[in-house]
Amino acid sequence: MRVILDVNGEQQVADDVWPGESLLYVLRERLGLPGTKNACEQGECGSCSVYLDGTLVCACLVAAPQAQGRDVRTVEGLADPHAAGGELHPIQQAFVDTGAVQCGFCTPGLIVATHDLLHRVPAPTDPEIREALAGNLCRCTGYEKILDAVRLAASRRSGVAS
Repeated sequence: MRVILDVNGEQQVADDVWPGESLLYVLRERLGLPGTKNACEQGECGSCSVYLDGTLVCACLVAAPQAQGRDVRTVEGLADPHAAGGELHPIQQAFVDTGAVQCGFCTPGLIVATHDLLHRVPAPTDPEIREALAGNLCRCTGYEKILDAVRLAASRRSGVAS
């Protein structure tokens, strides 16, 4: 089957999609967007977090045909496409600046989840940050650097478009 969806502001077409194929597989393997990571395939780790029509979802739990005609935004779609030199989104930059990126496998999902949090709660408390990121697992950082990144992104957020 053919699936047509809007990914990061551009219409994309995936052909020969099996009805049970995940959105995650389509994004990574058919559309060449490797930022969304494949880890647990059970919606437990958050590595495949994306927006589907503005709602944060685990792409591994969404059947690709369910995304037909819908808007998908991945970690690749967060940076301003008009920024010179591929400038990072301020949240992405905060993760780099605080050293919250170690192996990097969980980072895209954490960045998308942080983006969602800061869109809803511009100045979150530590308990709000922990709650928002509870669905994202990291095996490298011990989470403190991730919390630092979210705090830094929130503090830099004034006047920055999401």
